[in-house]
Amino acid sequence: MIGKRSFGKDNIQLSQILKGIIIGCIFIGFHNKAWCQVKVTADTRETDSILDNSIKVRPEQVDPSNEYDLGNLIGDILHPNKKPDSVSKKSSGIVIIPNIAANPSIGAQIGIKAVAGRKLGNDPNTLLSIAATSASITTKGILYFYINHNIYTAGNKWNLQGNLVAAKSVTPDHGMGIGQPNAGSETQQALANPERKGRALHSQYYNFREKIYKEVNKGLFVGAGVSFDIRRKITQNDTSDHLTPFNIYSDEHGFSRDHYMANGLLFDVQYTTRDNQNRAYKGIYANAGFRFNQTWMGSSKNAVQFTTDFRKYFSLSRLHPEHVIALWNWGSYILSGAVPYLELPGTAKDPGSRSGRGYSVGYFKGTQYNYSEIEYRFPILNNHFISGVAFMNLQTANDESGTKLFQVWQPGYGAGLRVLLNKATRTNLCLDYAFGKFGCKGFFLGLNETF
Repeated sequence: MIGKRSFGKDNIQLSQILKGIIIGCIFIGFHNKAWCQVKVTADTRETDSILDNSIKVRPEQVDPSNEYDLGNLIGDILHPNKKPDSVSKKSSGIVIIPNIAANPSIGAQIGIKAVAGRKLGNDPNTLLSIAATSASITTKGILYFYINHNIYTAGNKWNLQGNLVAAKSVTPDHGMGIGQPNAGSETQQALANPERKGRALHSQYYNFREKIYKEVNKGLFVGAGVSFDIRRKITQNDTSDHLTPFNIYSDEHGFSRDHYMANGLLFDVQYTTRDNQNRAYKGIYANAGFRFNQTWMGSSKNAVQFTTDFRKYFSLSRLHPEHVIALWNWGSYILSGAVPYLELPGTAKDPGSRSGRGYSVGYFKGTQYNYSEIEYRFPILNNHFISGVAFMNLQTANDESGTKLFQVWQPGYGAGLRVLLNKATRTNLCLDYAFGKFGCKGFFLGLNETF
C-alpha cells in the first residue's frame, strides 16, 4: 500500500517565486550583441542599427508585396507569365497544408492543418486575429482534432482566446521532476525516474478553454474564463508492476487511475505590444494569471495554480527588421491543492504546447516548473521565402524527493528552417531539429513561430 504524502508541504514559497522571476528577468534581459551582414541600399542616407528598438521600422521595409510566399510559388508554377503582385493587392489570410509526420511514438500520421489570420474592423492599430484547426490519424490509432483562436475586435476593445480539443491520445511519460537521482525509498526513486525510462499512457482526452479579455489601457487587458480538462479510459503499456510514476502520484494524491477532470476558473492580466501575433519583429507579450480548479465544477480536486508568460522581441537591424532575437520565460506553480499527474506543469505544457524542443511532452514536470528560451531568427533568402532559426532552452522543476525548483537545470538546443506560407499574416511552416539530454533528440514540425 503506497502511503499518503502531504501535498501542501511542497507548495512553492514566496521566496521561490521571487527567485524564479529574478532568474527569468536575468534571462530575458540578456543583451548579447549579434552581428550580421546587412545589405544596404546604395542611395540610402541612413545607417543600420543593432538592437535599437527606439527607432521605428518604416512600413515600406516590411511591405509584404516585396516578399515571396507559397502562394507566389504555386502561382509561378501554374501561371509562369503572370505579373508580380501589386502593392495594393490583398492576399488571402488562409493557409491549408497536409499534416504528415512519423516517429516511433505515434507511427505514421496523415491529416490536414489550416491557419487563418486577418484584422477586424478598420482601425489600423487593431492587432491581427488568428485561428487554426487540425485533424489527423496515425497508424497506432491516435486521433487528434483541435480548433483554437486568438481574436482581437476592432480597436482591440476585446480579446477572445480559446481552444477545443478531442483526442484518442498516447502520452509519453518519463516520471516526475527534472531527472535527478535520489537516495529515497523505492517508491520515491520510481516516481522521480532518474533514468528517464519511457512509458506510454493511453486515454481519451477532451479540453475546452475560453478566456475573454477587456482592454483597460492601451495594450493592457484583464480577463476571465473557464477551462475543462477531461481524461477517460486511461491505461498504461507497463503492467509488470504498480510502481509506475503515474500510479504512485495518483494514489498518493487521491486521483483515480483511469479517469479524472480538472475544471476551473481563470483570471488573467495581459499586456502586449507585439507588431504581429505569428512572427513578431518587435514588442512585448506578458501574461500572468490564476487558475482555480473547483470540485463544484466537476473537478476531481480543488487546486490553485499561478502561471506567468513573458516574451520579448528585439529587432537587430533597422533596415532589415526580420533579424530578431526572441526571448521567452514561462512558469507555472501549484500554490495549493492537487492537480492530476498529466496536468502537472512541465515540458510543452504552455498554452501552445511548443516549449522544450528536444524533449517530448511532459518529459520534465513538477508542482513547480520554470522554462526559458532564446532564439535568433534570420532570413536566408532575400525574398524571405526561406528563413532560419537557432535556439537554446533551459528547464527546471521540483520533485517529491527533495529536489527544489531552480536547483537543477536541463538544456535543449537546435536549429531550423522557416518556409513563408503566407506573407500577409507572416505565417511560417516551421521545421526544427533539436537535442536534449538523456539521448533525447527529434524533428519538430509546426505552423507559426514557437513563441
